[in-house]
Amino acid sequence: MTKREGDLQEAADRLHSAAIHLLRRLRVLDDESGISGPRASVLSVVVFRGPLALGELARIEQVRPATISRMVKEMEHDGLLARDSDPADGRIALVRATPAGRALLKKARRRRVQALARMLGQLSAAERAAVARAAALIESLAPDPPRRER
Repeated sequence: MTKREGDLQEAADRLHSAAIHLLRRLRVLDDESGISGPRASVLSVVVFRGPLALGELARIEQVRPATISRMVKEMEHDGLLARDSDPADGRIALVRATPAGRALLKKARRRRVQALARMLGQLSAAERAAVARAAALIESLAPDPPRRER
């Protein structure tokens, strides 16, 4: 392994670890919002990607179709998600967020962002600027997938 490859591996390992630790710390706030991490993830995907077929949602969440079906059914029962027929193919059900689901996600996201802002407030101005630059670079590595038209 070359020095460059070793440096890349080390940077990737540190970024991976830091991202996991940061998300775990923030995910605790989801419990205060009344939604588990996996449910918050499903809700976020549906809100930001638009209505999705169950199979597509399972693929995005990297879970089995049976798992996503169960989660969606539970979240429908809780009034967070609803199903509609696909206008292009009535045999397909599309999962969409309800107004209550959107509101819950917005509230949970606001809590996480506020907590993260408090953490960033402990850094110097130069460190915050470095974090902002790093965030932009990280976003460029994993751009958001295209949103589905509604």
